[in-house]
Amino acid sequence: MSKKTKANVIQSKDKKVLELRQIRYFSEAFKRKIVADIESCKIKISEVASLYDVRQQSVYRWLRIYSKHLKNQTRMVVELDSESKKAIDLAARVAELERIIGQKQLSIDYLNKLIDAADEYYETDLKKSFVTPPSDGSTKTKDNTLTN
Repeated sequence: MSKKTKANVIQSKDKKVLELRQIRYFSEAFKRKIVADIESCKIKISEVASLYDVRQQSVYRWLRIYSKHLKNQTRMVVELDSESKKAIDLAARVAELERIIGQKQLSIDYLNKLIDAADEYYETDLKKSFVTPPSDGSTKTKDNTLTN
């Protein structure tokens, strides 16, 4: 690191004090090492700023320049699925379920027509004759054995 000095004038209540502030230049290797440490979570940006007496803005600039992951004008999308893809998937699922419901309704309509045709053929009402009282599941049979 090479050092240059710059004069700053600080005013207090009664007098002016001349203070020399050092301007520091950090090498590229040093900046790369700091960026690598930040990316591997060994040190935080605020710790770098306080440890080396550097502004956080400068450390962020180093990150933009030397980072493997963060480049200027690069966007990182942090979401599993975009909202439009979710909407398309849900619409496809709704269409599939509507198709299944349509098939089931066709099957129900066919079976009802079949029962109506059997009613006419046998001259009886099959829907009423097949209605049985609900079972409690543990009635006794003729042999006095329990059924499940």
